[in-house]
Amino acid sequence: MINQLVSKIKKLNAPIVVGLDPMLNYVPEHIKKAAFEQFGETLEGAGEAIWQYNKQIIDCVYDLIPAVKPQIAMYEQFGIPGMVAYQRTVDYCREKGLVVIGDIKRGDIGSTSEAYAVGHLGKVTVGSNRISAFNEDFATVNPYLGSDGINPFIKVCKEENKGLFILVKTSNPSSGEFQDQLVNGRPLYELVGEKVAQWGEEHMGDEYSYIGCVVGATYPKMGEVLRKIMPKTYILVPGYGAQGGKAEDLKPYFNEDGLGAIINSSRGIIAAYKQEKYANFGEANFADASRQAVVDMIEDINRIF
Repeated sequence: MINQLVSKIKKLNAPIVVGLDPMLNYVPEHIKKAAFEQFGETLEGAGEAIWQYNKQIIDCVYDLIPAVKPQIAMYEQFGIPGMVAYQRTVDYCREKGLVVIGDIKRGDIGSTSEAYAVGHLGKVTVGSNRISAFNEDFATVNPYLGSDGINPFIKVCKEENKGLFILVKTSNPSSGEFQDQLVNGRPLYELVGEKVAQWGEEHMGDEYSYIGCVVGATYPKMGEVLRKIMPKTYILVPGYGAQGGKAEDLKPYFNEDGLGAIINSSRGIIAAYKQEKYANFGEANFADASRQAVVDMIEDINRIF
């Protein structure tokens, strides 16, 4: 799957991923109104609203981008109907030829980790059948529990030719409370980066490993160090745009070949119509505003090369 992702990035000249992280207050009123008329102001109504919102955005941007990253928490908050919307979103994106990165941030040990891996990336055994459940192409994983938590995911990735993005240095302001702490004189995130590179050697694609990592756009100096530690690791970079990361901060995350990183933007794209820059599109044309935001993001990032 990493080969497919790299190929699509090259073809589109678009090292970006759109975060499908819908909040109900992002959804235009006409979509919520239609969903609530059908299902009431219920969890089912909320699930229908975010699904319809996602679908229209996907229809407007799928030809410009290589991948999407739905954040599962934004769906889980609406219970089972929200998870149905998540599944419909994943399935629809795959139908459109998009690589799907399930932003699930799972991390446990033993059979629990194996169950997460099977549920999101593999096939679960039901009687004589083996069935894909969520069926994302990649998943984000928390490495805090060590190899016991990661190895079951790597095993399933090898079986299914799928991949991971492992948290190394996250973009949130308090990430340093743990990730920056020194261990034998070195910050913990460097040691995690070295381990990710080691895990990646076990599951290589043509140019890059199936085992990627997450490093926030808000820490470019750290990104530069981690790029050297993990030369064959694809870096998923959150924090661009709404969280303060700028295009100028992103160059250290890429290798000299212009590859090696994929930049995420979530509300900066899916809620673009709420920004002053795109206000002229209006609420009715929210998905067209998202398309223009994608075009602008691709242009902004490509100018650094």
